[in-house]
Amino acid sequence: MEIPTDIGNLSNISVLKLSSNQFTGGIPSSMQKLSKLETLCLENNMLTGDIPSWLFHFEGLKDLDLGGNHLKWNNSVTLIPMLYRLSLKSLGLAGKIPDWISTQKTLDITDLSDNQLQGTLPQWLVEMGLRGIILSDNELTGSLPPLLFSRVRPIRVIDFSRNNFFGDLPEIIGNARSLNILMLAGNNFSGPIPQSIAEIPHLLLLDLSKNRFSGNTFPVFDPKGWLTYVDLSSNEFSGEVPMTFSQATRVLALGGNKFSGGLPWNMTRLSNLERLELQDNNISGELPNFLCQISTLQVLSLRNNSLQGLIPETILNFSNLRILDISSNNLIGEIPTGFGNLVGMIEVPNPLSSMFYTVSLILSNPSWSYEVDFSLGFRDLIVNWKKSRQGLSSQSLDIYTLLDLSNNQLSGKIPASLGALEALKLLNISYNKLSGKIPESFGDIKNLESLDLSHNQLSGSIPQTLTKLQQLTILDVNNNQLTGRILVGGQMDTMLDPNYHANNSGLCGMQIHVPCPEDESPAPKPQEHDNKEPWFLWEGVAIGYPVGFLLTIGIIFLIGYFPPTPPNNRHRSHSHREIRQRI
Repeated sequence: MEIPTDIGNLSNISVLKLSSNQFTGGIPSSMQKLSKLETLCLENNMLTGDIPSWLFHFEGLKDLDLGGNHLKWNNSVTLIPMLYRLSLKSLGLAGKIPDWISTQKTLDITDLSDNQLQGTLPQWLVEMGLRGIILSDNELTGSLPPLLFSRVRPIRVIDFSRNNFFGDLPEIIGNARSLNILMLAGNNFSGPIPQSIAEIPHLLLLDLSKNRFSGNTFPVFDPKGWLTYVDLSSNEFSGEVPMTFSQATRVLALGGNKFSGGLPWNMTRLSNLERLELQDNNISGELPNFLCQISTLQVLSLRNNSLQGLIPETILNFSNLRILDISSNNLIGEIPTGFGNLVGMIEVPNPLSSMFYTVSLILSNPSWSYEVDFSLGFRDLIVNWKKSRQGLSSQSLDIYTLLDLSNNQLSGKIPASLGALEALKLLNISYNKLSGKIPESFGDIKNLESLDLSHNQLSGSIPQTLTKLQQLTILDVNNNQLTGRILVGGQMDTMLDPNYHANNSGLCGMQIHVPCPEDESPAPKPQEHDNKEPWFLWEGVAIGYPVGFLLTIGIIFLIGYFPPTPPNNRHRSHSHREIRQRI
């Protein structure tokens, strides 16, 4: 659907917001009649064609958002109105940052993200005194100029994520006293984090992930500060796990570094923590009981560390936990029955509010005041999902519930209480030393999509109850000691990969091309041979002999062997001789 041409008849309108409506076609020429327009938001549609030059003749226009379309920008355009906000994201801009922006003396915030901009930050852009600069997803390079963080600058939002910036962060970064959001992920920054960054009183979000930062000392933030989201993952930090963050911290991502030692006891003071990621480090020691005191935790990832010992029974205190990944460690002992009491995995709770932030900032000056929303999604949560390592989108993380205990040294029987975790979508306990039978109760995990029990010592048959699972797409039981027929019916008929059942010498079924004994055709019975002759044979003999004898005598009489009257004695002796000769 195109933008209606009748919209030009709204001659007195000052604010027009048509964002995210899937409008197609071009910007209608009738809109040039809207001479009183101050705010025009057309972002996130499917508009095409050139951006008309008349669009920049609205002298009262203050807020212009054309991003997220397929419009073509005319680089020769010189803007006439004095804008406060300009968004040209995802418009295919290439080359250097357009220098006509320098003419916008009243500009507060600009969003040029997701283009093909190159080169370094121009000096004039830094000197403009903008309160928000969003340049993420471009090809910009160079180091950050210290002037950007000058105490006299009112900068509140800096998002330079996913570019090619490099070098150390300026030591004077703490001078940016108004800074609320600092996002520098996916660049080539290096060196330590300046201690002065902890002096920024109202810093809300700090994302330095996927760089080459290093060091083993960290800034000590005000425990009562505003810092809510911290992502330092995928760097080269070392030493003990830092816990020098604000008590307001709700998301702490430290995975993919070189942290070592045990989990610090003082992490319990992060009483609002909802998402803790420490995967892919060198953390050792046991899983401490005090960890369960953080009852607000919804996501806990400790995958691929050197943790050892037992899984504590206090695990049941994680009343809100929905994603637990402690795979690829050295944990031993049995799986606690308390897992069956994890409420967050039994009931589908409300969406994880911490996983996708919308930060509203009110920007104002003597002549203008308005609110700007920054939708800042966190990076994907990397997990082993359905036999491969995948990223679960943080924007929809609330729909996932998973338990991954794989690749440890767990032993004993699988507790039937796991069957109570109805909200689970993925259960992975592969590569352990578990024995006994597969619990019948697994058939009650009605939302289960993937069940991996492979590489254990499980025995018995695959329970028929699993055929009730209507969402199941992966059932992997290879390398166990299972016996009996492989399940058929329902979702089981969609899982025909023989590798899912391989190396179970007692299994049979069409999936592995091994017939079950009851399916084989019975061998033909051997014929019984009776030594006694059939009764009718002897009756035939008894009847046949006298009949044959009488017939023979009758034939002899007919052909003259016996005369009709008896001869005299002389002839009788002669006749006897003739008979003997003929016989």
